[in-house]
Amino acid sequence: MKPYAYDPDDRGLKRERQKARELRQSQWWKRRCAKGRCHYCGRRTPAAELTMDHVVPVARGGKSTKGNVVPACKSCNTRKKQLLPMEWDDYLRSLQSSP
Repeated sequence: MKPYAYDPDDRGLKRERQKARELRQSQWWKRRCAKGRCHYCGRRTPAAELTMDHVVPVARGGKSTKGNVVPACKSCNTRKKQLLPMEWDDYLRSLQSSP
């Protein structure tokens, strides 16, 4: 894995993952998923199949806050991995320019 400017410690990662688990149980998150749309591709997806994605990944310095998590289909979440928003945009552009 390539090095990042942010080097998270284990305690910080565990704390953010715990916050994410708590946020997943909130009514706010359940309402977001009930809309049934992937943030990235916009496809309709059953709420139970949406995953929580950190726009700025925790491993790259992101936090588990309402402003940094979005519902995503498993396909988009898997493809995005730990990319930052600008890296994700570059990735999508590269797919469009490929023959």
